[in-house]
Amino acid sequence: MTIDWTARTAETAELSIRYTRAGSGTPVVFLHGWPEWRRSWLHTLPALSAHFDCIAPDFRGFGETLSKVPRPADGTPPQLLAKDLRDFLDVLGLDRVALVSHDVGSFVAQQFALAWPERVSRLFFFNCAYPGVGKRWGDHSLFPETWYQQFHQKDFAAALVGSSRDACRIYFRHFLTHWTHQKHAFEPYLEEWVDNFLSNGNIQGGFDWYVGVNRFRRRMMQDGALPVPAIAAPTYFLWGAHDPVLKFEFTDKLADYFTRHTLEKADGAGHFVHFEVPDLANARLGAFLAGEIG
Repeated sequence: MTIDWTARTAETAELSIRYTRAGSGTPVVFLHGWPEWRRSWLHTLPALSAHFDCIAPDFRGFGETLSKVPRPADGTPPQLLAKDLRDFLDVLGLDRVALVSHDVGSFVAQQFALAWPERVSRLFFFNCAYPGVGKRWGDHSLFPETWYQQFHQKDFAAALVGSSRDACRIYFRHFLTHWTHQKHAFEPYLEEWVDNFLSNGNIQGGFDWYVGVNRFRRRMMQDGALPVPAIAAPTYFLWGAHDPVLKFEFTDKLADYFTRHTLEKADGAGHFVHFEVPDLANARLGAFLAGEIG
């Protein structure tokens, strides 16, 4: 199915949320990660919208979403993005949805499912940052991969990355190649990614996420796996085997946080499973959302 990516707008009290919507049937909301925005689902929506009502919004600080309020001094933590999602669904008149998420979106999907469980029918994760990662977030062996999480909190970081188009391209090319197993997956789209992050304050908007989530990450580093209620909604994980940040070995605690889950390793992918192996991703998504697996 051909997708019209021209942004629609949902007006909430704090945001003009831009989103793409296509298809009909069961509503499914796609929550992107970093460095992404709703266009990261460009291989996903054409396949899934043939069977489902697919909705892909830009988070606060990402893509084309515009804020009506000042930038939060303490960043944009998952609780705030989950509230934004609730407000977004209210505007669209959607009481209950399936959530498909990746990276940043995985934090938001979990927070939303814990705060408003009655509004979540199913959860699908492409890799997932969850409380069971615990102290491993701070293990010295991970430092070469997580340096950017500290850099993004510096008050000069966005200015440095955005100092020129070349600088922006170099920075984002690093993540779109280093985090992938399929090294050329983003090559045709690199300039589009650069255009996005040089627009609308999106470099700082994305970095604000790392400011906001830092308290959560520090708690895990200090205290270990956090005791939060388990999520009861049917859940499927399609986890890239070669993700250098959200390592597949981190899946060992999933049962403590998801009572009805299925885990599958995507051997041909790294961090961006939905972008690197879209045929596999779309097949599993379609079957899970239809209730055929998981």
